[in-house]
Amino acid sequence: MKTKLAICLFALTALVSVSAFAQNPVTVGGAPMYPSKNIIENAVNSADHTTLVAAVKAAGLVETLQGAGPFTVFAPVNAAFSALPAGTVETLLKPENKATLTAVLTYHVVPGRINSQALQRMIKQGGGRASLKTAQGATLTVTMSGDMIMITDAKGGAAHVTIANVNQSNGVIHVIDKVLLPS
Repeated sequence: MKTKLAICLFALTALVSVSAFAQNPVTVGGAPMYPSKNIIENAVNSADHTTLVAAVKAAGLVETLQGAGPFTVFAPVNAAFSALPAGTVETLLKPENKATLTAVLTYHVVPGRINSQALQRMIKQGGGRASLKTAQGATLTVTMSGDMIMITDAKGGAAHVTIANVNQSNGVIHVIDKVLLPS
């Protein structure tokens, strides 16, 4: 009887621990990112992604990124946009540059839900690198640098994944430190 009680208590404790862990949202840009919300619902609350959100709105991609997906989004922080040459962001946000802005933004989106463990498996299976086809149609190269996942764009620019596995109801976000640029 004591053994059955101990097993039941252990199972209950494990269930409560797993349940509590699963509900703890990742914090990005000072805001909790809830797995029950979609990419846009979470991103608008991140102080680190105000430029990305403004760009998504200007490109008319809000509805798409609120859709069912699933999507894997490599989300550059504000500092990544600030590191672009002076005037680049302002130019991209102009209505006449919507097609270029859309191409840049969709280059950060990969169809499907790909967490960091899956990325690492793909890299290992690919002999140290993996290629991801983006929603824009071009590819990104994924490698490891020590324990960090690196995303390399068509121009050779490399971004580090600084926060991985930010789960969303319609996909997953990986926060990155550089804007990726298609060729």
